[in-house]
Amino acid sequence: MLFNSLEFLVFFPVVLLLYYLLPHRFRWPLLLVASYYFYMSWNPPYILLIVISTLIDFVAGRQMSQLESKEQRRPWLYLSLLSNLGILITFKYFNFFSGAVTDLIQSTVNPEYTGVVHGLILPMGISFYTFQTMSYSIDIFHGRAKAEKHLGIFALFVSFFPQLVAGPIERAQNLLGQFKMKVNFSYENIVTGLRQAAWGMFKKVVIADRLAVMVDHVYNSPTEFEGISLLLATFFFAFQIFCDFSGYSDIAIGTAKMLGIDLMENFRRPYYSKSIAEFWRRWHISLSTWFRDYVYIPLGGNRVLKWRWYYNLFITFAISGLWHGANWTFLIWGALHGLYLILELVVKYPRKGPRWQDPFKVIWVFGLVCLGWIFFRANSLADALYICQHSITGLGKSISLIQQEPVKHLFLGQGSESLLLSFFFLGAMEFVHLFQRKKGSSYFFGEHPLLLRWAFYTFLMVSMVLFGIYHNQSEFIYFQF
Repeated sequence: MLFNSLEFLVFFPVVLLLYYLLPHRFRWPLLLVASYYFYMSWNPPYILLIVISTLIDFVAGRQMSQLESKEQRRPWLYLSLLSNLGILITFKYFNFFSGAVTDLIQSTVNPEYTGVVHGLILPMGISFYTFQTMSYSIDIFHGRAKAEKHLGIFALFVSFFPQLVAGPIERAQNLLGQFKMKVNFSYENIVTGLRQAAWGMFKKVVIADRLAVMVDHVYNSPTEFEGISLLLATFFFAFQIFCDFSGYSDIAIGTAKMLGIDLMENFRRPYYSKSIAEFWRRWHISLSTWFRDYVYIPLGGNRVLKWRWYYNLFITFAISGLWHGANWTFLIWGALHGLYLILELVVKYPRKGPRWQDPFKVIWVFGLVCLGWIFFRANSLADALYICQHSITGLGKSISLIQQEPVKHLFLGQGSESLLLSFFFLGAMEFVHLFQRKKGSSYFFGEHPLLLRWAFYTFLMVSMVLFGIYHNQSEFIYFQF
């Protein structure tokens, strides 16, 4: 695991203390060293991939900034894109495409063909930092950003440790300038950052990791379960992945805030969405806007014929599915969301209407999202299809299974206490979501009276100490992407 909780609790305060003690000119080198050390704590040799991406994109950006026409810049853009995509494909997708070719050859030409598979470890966070550096090159090519002249600052942009391995995926226009600004110690920044980081840690260790144990119990052997168990595990996974990923984003944003650096918001109460389109404006915002700006719009967006518009949507989401992993289940998950959006356009799904319809729309959208999560979480396509089928057809059978083995089938391998605690903490989180509305939890609680704020802080700390799940050393889900 890339730092466990205790190691990070030592690492970050030391970095934070030195950051404010050192003169301004020494701060970016400190953050760069800390970022490289942070990544190397997982697998030291793989820091070379980050260094290679950094050097190529820095040189490409500098060269493009000195050329006037896009035709002159294009070779440098291609160098950046091909090098980053080459690294990404080699480590993340080579085995997937090699396997597809092998299956095709075996079924049509030579049944004994074995194919080629490499045994390279997937570098942690590779999809995040390659997309971040590619956006930098593309923006310079189009004149939307200026090339960074300082190699060290640019290296920090690529590797900034709070968001290095799981985002948010930042744009150069937002982050590069902040590394050059002189930041004075701010009590408000420290408190705001701590608040958001604590909220993220609560969602991770108290909710996500508790739900993970029950979800794994079912999804790692789905054919042993029916109906209610499958539905409950899928419902729990929807909140596991939200709490896990938004929890990391909160920790990243809060950590950066304590350093005086603002990262973009990445989640905005996505399960309150009343349409799939709205869901994608609220879920993993940094990635959805990346695909909008660098895939969907270049394909033509919605300024084309209607059939082409639908095609652009479908292709964008199919690619976003593959971005998550080299597996047919991820591709189907992305394609499914593309189909959802196309169907909303075809049937002219009403985004606005009487207020009394809103709860029904939220439930409908949540159900569609959960259907997609089945493919996202399943270990294989066969498992996903089994879960889809038996979640409905196995409802009757699951009742008898629950009566025979309630711990396995109703409490999902845990005790009734764990199930009740899961619902309690989910309720507590949704209580916050209901009242925070458009503002983040950090700012929401900062606006309330002192007694209420400290009651909330105490609740978070006590919950993490008494009910946090630490024994399984569960990594953040998006570290694998």
